[in-house]
Amino acid sequence: MSSDFEGYEQDFAVLTAEITNKIARVPRLPPDEKKQVVANVEKQLEEAKELLEQMDLEVREIPPQSRGMYSNRMRSYKQEMGKLETDFKRSRIAYSDEVRNELLGDDGNSSENQRAHLLDNTERLERSSRRLEAGYQIAVETEQIGQEMLENLSHDREKIQRARERLRETDANLGKSSRVLTGMLRRIIQNRILIVILAIVLVITILTAITLSVRRH
Repeated sequence: MSSDFEGYEQDFAVLTAEITNKIARVPRLPPDEKKQVVANVEKQLEEAKELLEQMDLEVREIPPQSRGMYSNRMRSYKQEMGKLETDFKRSRIAYSDEVRNELLGDDGNSSENQRAHLLDNTERLERSSRRLEAGYQIAVETEQIGQEMLENLSHDREKIQRARERLRETDANLGKSSRVLTGMLRRIIQNRILIVILAIVLVITILTAITLSVRRH
């Protein structure tokens, strides 16, 4: 189940990076292309929201003792989603102001807006770079965790195999001991039977001797 969450997580990181890049490009695009990019960003924002919903559902299915780390990551992603929506709104407002300034011929305000856009774009690109680095780090950590789990499983399997071998040896030793004890018990019974027979023969011999002695006298 955590693998599904991490898959959604990687898709979310790639998608938000694309959205950030497109939001940064909006002020520099021609009007027709801007409309197309804005529409595309709106669609991708909806996809990002759907990914967050899927990730949220996956977190709810994680056992409570392991849910803390994923819940913290979800809060971070939701905050990131809120920043993206805010940046997109600012970009759309700036785009509307730029279109109005172009129609009115206000070059001074347009230059100021462009400088502001450049600063915003720089911040967005930095955030996008940090998100990509965070996504890469998560992927590396996930791979390391997977390798450790495989190593632990391999060690556990070896321990189980050794335990099975010891059990087989113990069973074999118990079988041998049982056969030895059975043989000893059989010999003890045989010896007791022989002693009883010898005792009976001895008694009969003594009685016979006594009888013969009495008759002679």
